[in-house]
Amino acid sequence: MHVRIGSREVGPGRPCYVIAEAGANHDRDLDVARRLIDVAAEAGADAVKFQTYSGRTLYSTKTPRFDYLGELGAKPPHELLDEIALPRDWQPLLAAHCRDAGIEFLSSPFDRRAVDELDALDVAAFKIASFELVDLPLIGYAAAKRRPVILSTGMATLGEVEEAVETARAAGADGICLLQCASLYPAPPEVMNLRAIATMRAAFGVPVGLSDHTLGTHIAPAAVAIGADLVEKHFTLDRTRVGPDHPFAVEPAELKELVARIRDVEAALGDGRKRGPSEAEMAEMYGKARRSVVAACAIPAGTPITREMLTVKRPGFGIKPKFIDALVGRRARVDIDEDEVVTWEMV
Repeated sequence: MHVRIGSREVGPGRPCYVIAEAGANHDRDLDVARRLIDVAAEAGADAVKFQTYSGRTLYSTKTPRFDYLGELGAKPPHELLDEIALPRDWQPLLAAHCRDAGIEFLSSPFDRRAVDELDALDVAAFKIASFELVDLPLIGYAAAKRRPVILSTGMATLGEVEEAVETARAAGADGICLLQCASLYPAPPEVMNLRAIATMRAAFGVPVGLSDHTLGTHIAPAAVAIGADLVEKHFTLDRTRVGPDHPFAVEPAELKELVARIRDVEAALGDGRKRGPSEAEMAEMYGKARRSVVAACAIPAGTPITREMLTVKRPGFGIKPKFIDALVGRRARVDIDEDEVVTWEMV
């Protein structure tokens, strides 16, 4: 069930693979694109991902405008996409910058030419966007390059996911990963359906994660807590910039916080076995903050001990509370002061 993406093995029992999604947030400025790579690397993400498309090959000129884009949606989709598309001659430059920054370069291909270009750059995986999940010929073409394929599943039925997975497998993909996704920008938490992660893992036996379009940084760590193997999150240098991907993206400090929270969640999950105190707990809290039997009054040496002479308090240096009745009727060997912790040597 594990898939190797670059130098990282992805799947159950492995650290969550974090993809920082730059999308169109480079604003067709090469310096901004390079800065996005640096931000993703500094945040501790495993990969930074762009998108490779052209408006005219992606959208029919007859496509209705998108209402959710507001003023940006006043333009026909193919024109808007051409205006914000990543210049394809940047890709080798960005891939080289990623190598220098120590982070994996990825980009979503939206046509066969993009697949060929990214394959020539020796990308670690192909990420297919949710809207393209039904383009089985494109999935097959990418999978035939014998690289891992990551499939986003926004809006897809389980049957459509199955068709995409079968297509990728039949074409020879070197591993498949799935991402649960809600194709809304931003996506409200109530439509995220994180439990579908477990459903798809059980159905297809592949690593499954989350492509997260919600606002903030709290949903992705929750997905990791229930088993997400990958997380993808849009980020930007500045959420106030104009563009379709900026408003719902996290900013640099938030991206760093997101990665840190994911790593904290992973550390907190443990292996599921219920153990006794950790070394850190034993250092102080186990002794000082647990309870034990304490003298409720002064008990002179030789005095028969009654239940009324005993109480239970912190710290826990003495006899455990469950043995308090076993002390009744015994005699004190030494003088025991009021509020003194009682040990077996005293009786």
